[in-house]
Amino acid sequence: MAQDSQESRGSRRRRLPVVVVGAGPFGLATAAWLRAGEATTRVFGEPMETWRTHMPDGMFLKSVPAASSISAPEDGHRFADFRAERGLPPVGDTYPVPLEEFVAYGRWFQERLVPDVERTAVREVRRADGGFAVSLASGEEVAARAVVVATGLVAYAHRPAGLAPLAAAGLASHTCDHRDLAAFAGRRVAVVGAGQSALESAALLHEAGAQPVVIARTRALCFGDPPPTDRPAARSWPDRLLKPGSALGPGWSLFAVSRGPAAYRRLPRPARAYLLRTVLGPSGAWWLRDRVDGRFPVLCPRRLVAARQEDGAVRLALAGPAGRRDVLHTDHVLAATGYQVDVERIPVLEPALRTSVRTWPGGAPVLTAGFESSVPGLYFTGLAAAPTFGPLLRFVHGTTFAAPRVAASVAASVAASASASDGGG
Repeated sequence: MAQDSQESRGSRRRRLPVVVVGAGPFGLATAAWLRAGEATTRVFGEPMETWRTHMPDGMFLKSVPAASSISAPEDGHRFADFRAERGLPPVGDTYPVPLEEFVAYGRWFQERLVPDVERTAVREVRRADGGFAVSLASGEEVAARAVVVATGLVAYAHRPAGLAPLAAAGLASHTCDHRDLAAFAGRRVAVVGAGQSALESAALLHEAGAQPVVIARTRALCFGDPPPTDRPAARSWPDRLLKPGSALGPGWSLFAVSRGPAAYRRLPRPARAYLLRTVLGPSGAWWLRDRVDGRFPVLCPRRLVAARQEDGAVRLALAGPAGRRDVLHTDHVLAATGYQVDVERIPVLEPALRTSVRTWPGGAPVLTAGFESSVPGLYFTGLAAAPTFGPLLRFVHGTTFAAPRVAASVAASVAASASASDGGG
């Protein structure tokens, strides 16, 4: 009888699903790889939700088409395969991928490899009975042996504290708050930032009839160089030796962080933090330059030091070089200030679980080589893994590194747990 009970517990534990929270590129890729390894998997979330609802109409991906595929355990599911099935011609590095095309590709990927995504929100994940209890908006509670957090970037939006009163009054927001920037037509908008999001948002605002002004800390705006050819293999050998190609672009630093995220994890923390901050620092894609240069005012280098509401608008105090002080009046402040990973800002994890996760300074989770946190069975992928594995995890191409490793790590953990439950240890 005791043996039957032990076998029953081991069998039940093996049957418990792995839950993936999120159905964007990293969640879908992880689910596809887990299922290829025959892991029982349940995936919760709206497919491609962040891309559909928190990215602006008219946006293009910064990644080239060849680096915009979601990782799959079998051939036939690349971005190029999606275009071919739709009767579209092949495209190379000089083709900026439109947002709507990428969203359509993500849904196509989901329909083929993860067709049973459950379109309900996860309300809470907590530890229970040696695993996890996952509470859903539908009222169901799921027992899980492992949970993969792939919730995207919105929860990590960095909103400068000084803009909080303006945000409460509807006079300031983050770029992820807007799907349609045409709503600002005819209004003055101060865009804070110098990266892709800031520059593309400013270009879209200008093209929609708004009056943007970019406020950047950098001494000058930076843009990538146009690719010399449509196909990386067509580059000359001297050029490829000087700047080797990679998924993130040409150059030795980009080559290193795109090819070596496993080695990146072993670097001292200060070195990782420095590389994460400086490699692919604030810059715009090459195809943005003509839509920015000379189109609207750009204030460089300027730092926002104070902001207040004034007569229904906004008064900004700016600091410049050599003690210079400027005042800018605008109707709205758009913070293109990026994202900062902090486990404390993941609302689906119960407070006790959040505080149990070991983190780096700043709040990002410390992860094993298999993306497992200090809480056994709790995994993080996507942007949350970038402080551990590097800039590659900020991009869709990062799924090629992350998804198979998460799946292998989960499989090994489940096998070890099942063996222990069966008395194998």
